[in-house]
Amino acid sequence: MSTTESPQTVTAPISLTSQATKETLEDYTLRFAPRSYRRWTPMVVATTALGGIAYMADFSIGAGIGLAHGTGNALVAIAVAAVVIFITGFPLAYYGARYNIDLDLITRGSGFGYYGSVLTSVIFASFTFIFFALEGSIMAQGLKLGLGLPLWLGYAISTLMVIPLVIYGMKALSKLQVWTTPVWLLLMVAPLVYLISTDPGTVDRFLNYAGTDGDGGVNTASVLLGAGVCLSLIAQIGEQIDYLRFMPPKTEANKRTWWTAVVMAGPGWVVLGALKQAIGVFLAVYILAKVGPAASTEPIRQFRGAFDAMMPSWLVIPLAVALVVISQIKINVTNAYSGSLAWTNSFTRVTKRYPGRMVFVLVNLGFALALMEADMFSFLNDILGFYSNCAIAWIVTVATDIGINKYLLKLSPLQPEFRRGMLYAVNPVGAVAFVVASGLSIAMYFHALGDTLQPYSPVAAAVLAFLLTPLMAVVTSGKYYLRRTDDGIDEPLLDSEGNPSATTYDCHVCHQPYERPDLAACQTHAAHVCSLCLSTDKVGDHVLPAQPSAA
Repeated sequence: MSTTESPQTVTAPISLTSQATKETLEDYTLRFAPRSYRRWTPMVVATTALGGIAYMADFSIGAGIGLAHGTGNALVAIAVAAVVIFITGFPLAYYGARYNIDLDLITRGSGFGYYGSVLTSVIFASFTFIFFALEGSIMAQGLKLGLGLPLWLGYAISTLMVIPLVIYGMKALSKLQVWTTPVWLLLMVAPLVYLISTDPGTVDRFLNYAGTDGDGGVNTASVLLGAGVCLSLIAQIGEQIDYLRFMPPKTEANKRTWWTAVVMAGPGWVVLGALKQAIGVFLAVYILAKVGPAASTEPIRQFRGAFDAMMPSWLVIPLAVALVVISQIKINVTNAYSGSLAWTNSFTRVTKRYPGRMVFVLVNLGFALALMEADMFSFLNDILGFYSNCAIAWIVTVATDIGINKYLLKLSPLQPEFRRGMLYAVNPVGAVAFVVASGLSIAMYFHALGDTLQPYSPVAAAVLAFLLTPLMAVVTSGKYYLRRTDDGIDEPLLDSEGNPSATTYDCHVCHQPYERPDLAACQTHAAHVCSLCLSTDKVGDHVLPAQPSAA
């Protein structure tokens, strides 16, 4: 604080920003995650991140595709989607772990601009409440089967129970995920191993299942329709990055474990996801004759059937319910947490006011509960098929900007930028590529371009985003990425090993210390301002002006 300022001049800023400062410093929501906070080992971060993919939706998604199109088409569709998700997720995971920022902050500097990424934040928030609703529906099915609770009450319980766990951010979530993962893995894997080892004929029935809409052969339309549903999960990389941003600095000593953790918990999540989808097809075919096609897509029914083959009858339902409840808690704390970050991030930038993350935890849960009460589970594939077009266009655009525009064309700045004042409001590179790719693919999905092209909507979303992103960078010569190249601080953003600098400076507004990448110089004072205080500066007193040489 300057010695010329009276106590009265700083009272107002402190009171206005104290809530935001206190809450965002719990786990650095909306911010760069500083080195001083990132005390976990790479493997602890990876285990925590992978704990969030314990969701049961994969079993339903795989079962739905398999029953409709047959095992052959389902397995090829799952594999195609997994390859796309892995390739696009790798550069995003690397940037999140290397530079310790979440996917929205990556998106801002990778083709969308400071306000341009608000739209993609809303898309990501939609992803979290859609999948929260899906997991909540699965848990409600388990509570109905195991305890006889009506579905509406199960929906409410599955929603309300995660609130206490979400309040405390990364510290609480890391403990929850690490301790519950071994139990979850045992309950998921044991019945599958037992069925295959004691009744090998189940594998033959699984591989030969033709599906209700197929003849047993593999065809392009069925594969693409199935892959489109699987690709709705492409935005899951955002939730993985919400954990990966807490990776420790990459050094010569830890580079092997660092890379292993990033690949395993970043794009590698889809390997386990694809296996779960294939298991979903297997279990659905296994119980199909007993429960019928409608119930065979419900994970609680699938695992009840599997446990029934290896357990005493009195133990079957309790174990099946336990598996569903553990899975639902593990993923839905992540859905609620990540969704609240996405909503808060968008709201803060647009209104320049920080309302508190808990407000948007409740908003996200409200949307999810409404979807559950509307019985979204019964039209799951339709919702996911439509949503995947938006998610694919966004993720492919950002991944292409990093892989092509930054490293190959060198038109996009290599170091990510997210601070207000440093970026243009909207960058046409990402904005145009995303809008065109998602718009045309959605039109195709709804048969606007004919029935023949409808199955190809996810392919269109990916191809258009991949082609338009570098094309727009070339057309604009990359001049809309940075509004400024100089943030007014002499010290480099990165240290000698390429990690974000750990040097701290005090913020002139909230009077808290922050590490170098989270600050910029103040326009009106010889001081520094943190990224959140820049975001909430309603009159722009602290925001640096545009720098002509940046264009």
